[in-house]
Amino acid sequence: MNQISEILTLAEAYNHELPARPTALAKPQGGEIATWIDHTYLKPQGTVFDIQQLCEEAKEYQFASVCIHPSFVPLAFGLLKNSPVKVCTVIGFPLGANTSSVKMVETLDALRSGAVEIDMVIHIGALKGEAYGQVLNDIRAVVDAAHNQRALVKVIIETALLSRIEKITACLLSKAAGADFVKTSTGFASGGATVEDIDLMRRVVGADLGVKASGGVRNYADALAMIEAGATRIGASSGVQIVQDART
Repeated sequence: MNQISEILTLAEAYNHELPARPTALAKPQGGEIATWIDHTYLKPQGTVFDIQQLCEEAKEYQFASVCIHPSFVPLAFGLLKNSPVKVCTVIGFPLGANTSSVKMVETLDALRSGAVEIDMVIHIGALKGEAYGQVLNDIRAVVDAAHNQRALVKVIIETALLSRIEKITACLLSKAAGADFVKTSTGFASGGATVEDIDLMRRVVGADLGVKASGGVRNYADALAMIEAGATRIGASSGVQIVQDART
């Protein structure tokens, strides 16, 4: 049985009965959640001034990273180089339908500019069209390029557009391709992260991969619910509000 067949067989099994959710996952301590958050600005109208503000907030609150468009990576790298905040960028964003070679070039360019975390969008149409080998190779191309530079890869599967078994299959393909995280959403589709999707994704990938909840996480209660369901990273444009809520 080849790798794709094994993945599809496992997906069918998980669609009938999911594994138990890992119980030994870390949780934020004492209301301090900032290091779990990718402080995000991905609006198309974003300016240099918006990114400067984002980076200043990230340094002040000690977020895990700033998540920004690739063109702003050099700016963010310069602003954050003396801080623990990482630079994260998006690849194949927001639709995922770029060719694998273009995604790989995007990734290499972002890494050269200072990014150390890569959030890539899968080829959603290929997944829904059952071109599973294409999806696997697409993810693997980005993973290999990033891992060669010791960068992390989070795979955005765009849960709002997928059926249950498609979500399971996307997570298994991401895991097989060597990704470090699976992530719910771009924030540009019809829906964002849900507790149910985070629970499903965590059960599918087990404790081996991170799970990032992104899209519609607006306050501390939202973030905490995602973490309780199995998320280990939160993507949000409202990071400051989340932290302020957590500290009150």
